[in-house]
Amino acid sequence: MDEKDCIFCKIVRKEMDSKVVYEDDEVLAFEDINGRAPVHLLVIPKQHVANLEEIGALSDTVTKRLFEVSSEVARQHGVTEGGYAVRINNGSDAGQEVFHLHLHVLGGKRLGMP
Repeated sequence: MDEKDCIFCKIVRKEMDSKVVYEDDEVLAFEDINGRAPVHLLVIPKQHVANLEEIGALSDTVTKRLFEVSSEVARQHGVTEGGYAVRINNGSDAGQEVFHLHLHVLGGKRLGMP
């Protein structure tokens, strides 16, 4: 799938609605519409990369920002004290449904491994 048809790229381009919780020039964070926890946010690079195998296309700064933003939105949503998970599903066997690299930030309840 290329960025023209990518759901997350459409969100970046404001062609699809989402509940954005953070945005800068390189990274976007928004609520997952199929949340699996009281807090379930997605953090994505605005540049289209499908998965971890393509992460080299991102600058080191953007890669670092993905994790910094994950921490910031977790703090903003009040889940840092009890703890939260940051997960990346890489490939269809791992449960990746949208092939645009994204980090799941989950919190607000006791979490285990899926």
